[in-house]
Amino acid sequence: MEQSVGILAYGSLISNPLDEIGDATVETLKDVLTPFNVEFARSSRGRRGAPTLIPVTVNGSPVLAHLFVVDADVGRAKDMLYRREINKVGEDLPYKHHENPGVDDVVIKSIEELNGIDVVLYTQIARNIKELTPSELARLAINSAHGPEDRRDGITYLMDAKKYGIKTPLMDAYEEQIKKEMEVESLYEALLKARHA
Repeated sequence: MEQSVGILAYGSLISNPLDEIGDATVETLKDVLTPFNVEFARSSRGRRGAPTLIPVTVNGSPVLAHLFVVDADVGRAKDMLYRREINKVGEDLPYKHHENPGVDDVVIKSIEELNGIDVVLYTQIARNIKELTPSELARLAINSAHGPEDRRDGITYLMDAKKYGIKTPLMDAYEEQIKKEMEVESLYEALLKARHA
């Protein structure tokens, strides 16, 4: 009997799996608790420095994720997830495991038996925000929102995380700091103001 394979999404992957993963998905399990802690601990170059959610070993908390059950074996699922993470969907780039990954290397990890799925994959990438405080997260998010309206900024990312029920220990204070610094009542107002600053 073939193994069931899933991909665990706890960040932008939930709303934007892109074609390869989207086309291979046969079922989506919602409100699956991550078996690891997650926090806004990585500044993403692909998002103009915006804070993004990653698994962490210090601080953070388990969050509600989506589990995409895919019609693919483990090897193909790793390749699809890897290409999505490096923005190379559709290219012939297989995943290669790094024994000693650098700070920017995407590592695909696996969990056995999660919510009835035999093998569940997720991405691990290193924390690079040294000072993990609401004010530092707000600074990075606001700066990232000065770019084009492409949804690749930290304020939009935070709004999406809220929409999908994700909650981390820093999240409320992070949101309040953005609103305080931008002198607005909502994240949407903060986004509009930052874009036109």
